[in-house]
Order: sequence, then structure tokens, then C-alpha cells
Amino acid sequence: MELITLLKQQPLLFVALTAVAGLAVGSFLNVVIHRLPRMMETRWKRECREYLGLPQENDGPQANYNLLTPGSHCPNCGAAVRAIHNIPLLSYLALRGRCSSCGAAIAWRYPLIELLTAVLSAAVAWRYGYGEQALCALLFTWALLSLALIDLEHQLLPDAIVLPLLWLGLLLSLGNVFVDSHAAIAAAAAGYLSLWGVYHLFRLATGKEGMGYGDFKLLAALGAWTGWTMLPLIILLSSLVGAVAGIALILLRGRDRNVPMPFGPFLAAAGWIALLWGQSILDIYLR
Repeated sequence: MELITLLKQQPLLFVALTAVAGLAVGSFLNVVIHRLPRMMETRWKRECREYLGLPQENDGPQANYNLLTPGSHCPNCGAAVRAIHNIPLLSYLALRGRCSSCGAAIAWRYPLIELLTAVLSAAVAWRYGYGEQALCALLFTWALLSLALIDLEHQLLPDAIVLPLLWLGLLLSLGNVFVDSHAAIAAAAAGYLSLWGVYHLFRLATGKEGMGYGDFKLLAALGAWTGWTMLPLIILLSSLVGAVAGIALILLRGRDRNVPMPFGPFLAAAGWIALLWGQSILDIYLR
């Protein structure tokens, strides 16, 4: 009880501890972002072989591949990463970005994701202070960060993350944690149906698929957390940022405009902003 009282009275201490916890969570998110798409691919292959009546093949090392096993190891030499070398961010700096066994370079994305998770977690702690809203918003933040990075790399929005996020938002609305249940249910339905409608209109007009069903479900989840009043803001922000990013990639890197660009990261960023500061943004706009 004394610690809880201290965290309520010392918001900077709560922010600092949340940032440290964010580093540890970021280390786990690295595992999720790397392994979950590969786990899905292995499962899909098994299901396809079963459906087609083909003999099951030996999946090799990925047969028992999950978020817990095997333990962290160097992708170059296969050496297990010792606990002392698995401290978020600090181990990367101490090893100067190199494997302790073979000296191969460690991808910079790992410490970057840990640092990004810590920064976003600290922002949540600063915005809400100690309480249930902060805890729920942290779960929201970590889920969106995982989804954004998986979609950016694989163009996938796994149901294993999106659907629990949707149901949790609806359940929290029963206690009016962020919005009431009427606003959450209406927004979840409106979010899904709005992008579903855009998808089919675009397909009828061009004969192409403009987005995936994962985007529909993600906007439904965002609506369940933020309410229907935030849906226009989320759609506007994500569309504007997505358009600017797409044009920038075409102009600066010569990206082929026919190559699809994932929309999930922009939806996730807009949804996160809407949950934390959406009402303030709307108030400024209305004034």
C-alpha cells in the first residue's frame, strides 16, 4: 500500500518505473514480432497439407517453435544468449551490437523496439498517472506496437492479437474505463463496416483489393477502445500519414506505386494518439 501511495504522489517515479518495465516488455515484443508470423506460416502449411490430403512433412526446428521455445540464440552461430547478455538495451550497448560468441552484428531493430516501447510506455504513464486506465492503455500500446511492426514486415495483422484487443476493449467499456458500452459497440461495428465498405467500393471501381480484412478488424478494435466519436479522427490521421509516407517513399526511394503498402501501422499510430489525446485534439479543432 505504501508503494501504491508513493506512485500516486510521485508521478515522475511512476513514469520512470513504467519506462523500465517498457524496456523489458519491448524485449518480449521482439520475440512476438519475430516468431508469431513464422508460427502462423508453419500452422498454415500443416493445415493446407491436411486439407489437400498430402502427407505431413517434417517441419524441422520449427516443429515446436513458439513464443517460449527455443530460447534466445544468435541467428548466425546458434549460440544461446546468456541471461547477462539479454538485458534490454544495456546488453546491446555493452556488446557494441555484436554477438558475444561469434562477433556477428546484432540487428539494430532489437534495441530500437525496446527503446520505443519504453518511450511509449512512459508517455502513457505521464498521460494517465497511476491507475487502471494506465494499465489498460499500456496493454493497448504494446498490442498496437506489435501489430504495427508485424504488418510493416509481413503485411499481416494476426487475429491472435487483434481479436483479444477487440474483446478487451468491449469488456472494459462495461466499466466505462475509457468509453461506455454503447459507444464501444457502435464504434466497433462502424469501424469494421466503414473499411469493409471502402474495400468493396474500391474493388468494384478498380478490380483490385485496396486493403486486407485485418485492417477492418483493427479499426473495430480501435473503436471499441476509443468510441465512435474518435473514428473520424483515426481514419483522417491514418489516411493523411499513410498518403504522405507513400508519396515520400515514391519520391525519395523510387518505390513502385503498384507495390502494396501496409495500412495497419498508420491505423495503429492514429488509434494510439486518439486514445491518449484524441479528445484534446477534437476540442482544439472545435474551438
